[in-house]
Amino acid sequence: MVLSVLIWLSAAVTLAWSLLFVAKDRAVILRQLFAAGVIETLLTVQAVSSAVMLLRQDRGIEAWEFWGYVFTIMVIMPGAALWAFAERTKWSSVVLAVASFTVIFLQFRLIQLWG
Repeated sequence: MVLSVLIWLSAAVTLAWSLLFVAKDRAVILRQLFAAGVIETLLTVQAVSSAVMLLRQDRGIEAWEFWGYVFTIMVIMPGAALWAFAERTKWSSVVLAVASFTVIFLQFRLIQLWG
């Protein structure tokens, strides 16, 4: 649960930071991409720990659904970071904001599935 809170907080900070850049009509900066990297690192730790916990006990979770969410949440930030790096307009900030919001939502959904 602590890891989920850290993911939510880091994604929320990145979301707010990106929205501030959207309001200022600025492109993403390298520090924001580092923040996305922190989120991805936390998500990787969560995926590995989830795999270990699922191997140790049966949680009654549909594996395809759970791992579909995990795969999707793991792909969102790197894709957004690549797009933001390539797109040097305010739209890079929009992409990072949408990706951050998506991570927050998918993290909430994973917690619901985990039960």
